[in-house]
Amino acid sequence: MGARMGCGDRGRASFSGLRVAATWAVVSTVALGACKADELPTDDGQVTEERVACRDSDPRRQVFFGDFHVHTSFSFDARSYGNRLLPADAYAFAKGQAVTLAPSDQQPARTTRLARPLDFAAVTDHGEFLGEVALCQDPSAPAYATAACTEMRQEGADGALVFGVELARATPARMEEVCDPSAEQCLERAEQRWKQLKDAADAAYDRTAACEFTSFLGYEYTNTSGVSNLHRNVIFASDVVPDRPISYFEEPDPAGLLRRLRAECREGQPGCDVISIPHNSNLSNGNLFSPMAPGAETEDEEREVAELRAEMEPLIEVFQHKGDSECRPGYELGEPDPLCAFEKLRPATDELCGDTPGIGGMRLGGCSHRLDFVRPVLEEGLAHRRRLGVNPYAFGMIGSTDTHNGTPGQASTLNFPGHIGLVDDTAEKRLGSGTVTHDGVINNPGGLVAVWAEENSRSSIFSGLKRKEVYATSGPRIELRFFGGWDLSSVTCGSGFVAAADDAGVPMGARLEGQGAAPQFAVQARLDPGTAEEPGVPLEQIQIIKGWVSADGTPSERVVAVVGEVGEGPDVDPGTCEPLRQGAETLCEVWEDPDFDPTADAFYYARVVEVPTCRWSHRLCNELADPKPEACSDETVAKTVQQRAWSSPIWFQPE
Repeated sequence: MGARMGCGDRGRASFSGLRVAATWAVVSTVALGACKADELPTDDGQVTEERVACRDSDPRRQVFFGDFHVHTSFSFDARSYGNRLLPADAYAFAKGQAVTLAPSDQQPARTTRLARPLDFAAVTDHGEFLGEVALCQDPSAPAYATAACTEMRQEGADGALVFGVELARATPARMEEVCDPSAEQCLERAEQRWKQLKDAADAAYDRTAACEFTSFLGYEYTNTSGVSNLHRNVIFASDVVPDRPISYFEEPDPAGLLRRLRAECREGQPGCDVISIPHNSNLSNGNLFSPMAPGAETEDEEREVAELRAEMEPLIEVFQHKGDSECRPGYELGEPDPLCAFEKLRPATDELCGDTPGIGGMRLGGCSHRLDFVRPVLEEGLAHRRRLGVNPYAFGMIGSTDTHNGTPGQASTLNFPGHIGLVDDTAEKRLGSGTVTHDGVINNPGGLVAVWAEENSRSSIFSGLKRKEVYATSGPRIELRFFGGWDLSSVTCGSGFVAAADDAGVPMGARLEGQGAAPQFAVQARLDPGTAEEPGVPLEQIQIIKGWVSADGTPSERVVAVVGEVGEGPDVDPGTCEPLRQGAETLCEVWEDPDFDPTADAFYYARVVEVPTCRWSHRLCNELADPKPEACSDETVAKTVQQRAWSSPIWFQPE
């Protein structure tokens, strides 16, 4: 295959041509809308960003790490957990500044900071109840003395529950005791809070030539119908946005949310662009993705929804504080994949839903559905593509934290302070069973999103998001590149890897064009360099996961270890948590699919795993004096984990 000339290349050409000026404007569909990995290229109009040119820019792209799932005191639940941090504080924390977490009766206020700043972040407070939370904190407002507001200010799980139950209704309505019957006060306060969120993001954005930090405006759409997770994080490309978030109250239908975001942002406001990111599918009881088009009566109606989802939802959150959503033991379509047991919230003995979605997943209730996990969802997307001509689930993969402490990027297993305010502010609570709204020891510190972009600017990073040249990590800052092509014979591991693979193939998130004898994939990963306090962990193995749907509609999958070997002997020293297995600083390989079927739709993604290390909970147990919490001796709580990174897939579809 010759040098690639696709949408990504047009994007790079546009950037390089614009960098000659001291100030520049990214003015092209490519800059904030690179072509999609499926068959739905769209023209989103012109999105303009005026800023000083970044001093550090690379047409081959650089990796930037961030967090797209962050809650502050503007969120109804985070506020009830004692969070006092404002959006500006969360951005300051992401940039490396220390913040003070809420004090409790058991301990004074805690100060925490990141060992390494993030490159970018978005505060995603709940779009629902923005105005109500503001009214509940205003002593001059009539709502202040209501029972709901009083309970929220008591700083416990019950305050979050009182508000949260309203979001579990199929037809949600605002709380009249807090809002007037017309909801005018709540909507006015919501607009004020939205402007504060926008101002905080704008103030945090580094528009100087240093380009040290990029902030995005976003919010969480909190559809919890049936106590199942249908949540999305909505991320805007620029400061051109609607007057207030489109929340579950305004649009209870997820497809309706996407239509309104398209109409009111992409089509309704010049300079506005937006994506929606389904998150935490492991608690959805299958409802995030089944049925694909609720209420559709014809194939044309299904296709319209499939096209909408493909256009507006290019990414999915595969890992966060509430666990892993890649895959689950028992749902594999080939040989068992032992790495699917990683950070699961629900037990392996959980009731399975079958073909019908369930309810109650947000509180670990109901049944577990195969479409709670991303790998089966990707396979379902291939099946839809064969039937409808469009893949609604051609997702790139990201990770984030879902912190409710206002601490984006706090994903380290060392000295983890929790993510839920007063609910997990002590070691005993973090190692406990949790509360009515959140769990304890089965949670984890969360993950990160990594983006390959030319530079650390909104336009460049958002373009990387839309073309899906992104990947997820479970916390470490592993550097991962993944390319596919029909002839990668020029690719060798070492200093020329990226240039050769980039010229001869397509990067993660893209689609293989044309056809050859068999596709080849070049993958390279480097360990997280770490810090003096928490050194990087060696890499053990890179695997490529292939999923495909044959011409007769049969789905299959295969996990191939392409480089690295699983070590033998003990994993870690249980007392010191020192890794005992040998690993590598860098792993690299070019792999050709030996079982390629040119008639089958397929995807390929890379998974990189570190050598085993102590889980955060075991580290914490080691620090505690006797008697220790029950979790420290509970054999069902993992003592070790293998931290990892997941690339976005590369797709193939028959002509």
